[in-house]
Amino acid sequence: MNFAMVSLILALVWVAITGNFSAPNLLMGWLISLLAMWVVRNQMTTPILVSRMRRVIGLILLFLYELVLSAFRVARLVLTPNIRSRLKPGIVAFPVTAKSDVEITLLANLITLTPGTLSVDVSEDRSVIYVHCISVDDKQDVIRDIAEGFEAKIIEVFE
Repeated sequence: MNFAMVSLILALVWVAITGNFSAPNLLMGWLISLLAMWVVRNQMTTPILVSRMRRVIGLILLFLYELVLSAFRVARLVLTPNIRSRLKPGIVAFPVTAKSDVEITLLANLITLTPGTLSVDVSEDRSVIYVHCISVDDKQDVIRDIAEGFEAKIIEVFE
């Protein structure tokens, strides 16, 4: 993928994020993408950029899948009769494998954005994220799902 293609993709991402599909906004996104790429020009190589983009797209697809799946689970839980007997809320201490602040922050935000879960706190030493779940049958299942899902993909993106 060449420099022009990457700058065009970033400009389109800018337009999508801002929600303004006008020509001046596209031009602004393109100029910002050129500036951003100029700032990181020494770290950019084509093979790394392409493989990292694949990993980022994989993380986005995983998030969208988990978002839809969790939304259906929460809707089913809420719409069932006698909800009090089915709810088992709890806080799970998730041991973090990710090391950098960016990885931990991204993980905590993805957990919070998924329906039915909320990142409550991160320990002082950044080794544990406390996650509130709307219904917990087995805490080890929750830990395994996060570790094998979001955390594994995030670590893969930042390798």
